[in-house]
Amino acid sequence: MFAYFAEYPTFLVFVAVVMSVVLTMVFMPAFIRFLQNRQIGQQVRDDGPQTHLVKQGTPTMGGVVMLLGVVVTVFLVGLPDPETYLLLGAVVLTGVLGLIDDMSKVAHERSLGLTPKAKLIGQFLIAGAFILCAVNVLGVAPTVDIPFIYTFDLGVLTTTIPIGEDGIQIPWLYLIFCLILLVGLCNAVNLTDGLDGLASGTVMIVMVVMAAIAFRENLLEPAIFSASLAGACVGFLWYNSYPADIFMGDTGSLALGMALGCLAIVTKTEFLVIIIGALFVAEALSVMIQVAYYKRTGKRVFRMAPLHHHFEKSGWSETKVVVRFWIISGVLAACGFALYFANSL
Repeated sequence: MFAYFAEYPTFLVFVAVVMSVVLTMVFMPAFIRFLQNRQIGQQVRDDGPQTHLVKQGTPTMGGVVMLLGVVVTVFLVGLPDPETYLLLGAVVLTGVLGLIDDMSKVAHERSLGLTPKAKLIGQFLIAGAFILCAVNVLGVAPTVDIPFIYTFDLGVLTTTIPIGEDGIQIPWLYLIFCLILLVGLCNAVNLTDGLDGLASGTVMIVMVVMAAIAFRENLLEPAIFSASLAGACVGFLWYNSYPADIFMGDTGSLALGMALGCLAIVTKTEFLVIIIGALFVAEALSVMIQVAYYKRTGKRVFRMAPLHHHFEKSGWSETKVVVRFWIISGVLAACGFALYFANSL
């Protein structure tokens, strides 16, 4: 559709943002009415903040419209290449996994959905397939670069399976590292999605930075993909801002986390993404620390985990927590991009 503008890649990236925003904003109201008519709503945690009980029954699974908007935008604006198909495949499959989880919650009217083991198995399978395809199809090097310090070669322990002309390379150290990275980010973003507008706002900021990195690496299609994700978050935020009309559910949060990890592999920013998405890392670590410390001592480090609930319990309003977390996410993402840019000079 926009092939005429192929000589203007910056324009295409901006068009991807705008189109994704428009598609998400236009189709979300109809999806909200559809969910309301069928009484499909969020199941709130019994052990969460009592102020969140009013959110019970709010339409969920908004990630469905977000992902559809991204897919349509990518195919209309760009000229999909192997990177695009792999990114879309991993993200859509993770979204389907999240959708199954969301539908399970609604069907059983509880906040748990699929078992943690089932979700983790699904995430590891999707992440593992993406990593092996990235190495063998896209030619991604099994290395991890720490800017200004060292580039680790994680391909030293590689097994070659004699299938096809060149065989299938399995760089075990790189595979293990990236599995932890992708599944970790997947669940970190999912944990961050606990307040109105928190996950959509912070992911939007991070995706803008990832789009800038991909663009600078001359990876136009991944840049368009990342820009469309940022746009979908903006469009969704219109309905997800406090008080939320709809939640993205695991359909959206798991898919967005997987997208961030996959983009890090394609752009070779596997280490930098930990800085760019440090807010998500902090949210996940707060849960791990809380659980480990409580099991050992019977006491809590935080008033409540994840971290955003700790500040709610400390007296901050929901909107104050969200806006301040947006600011923190922006600062961290900017630091990560600055480090990337300085290292690339």
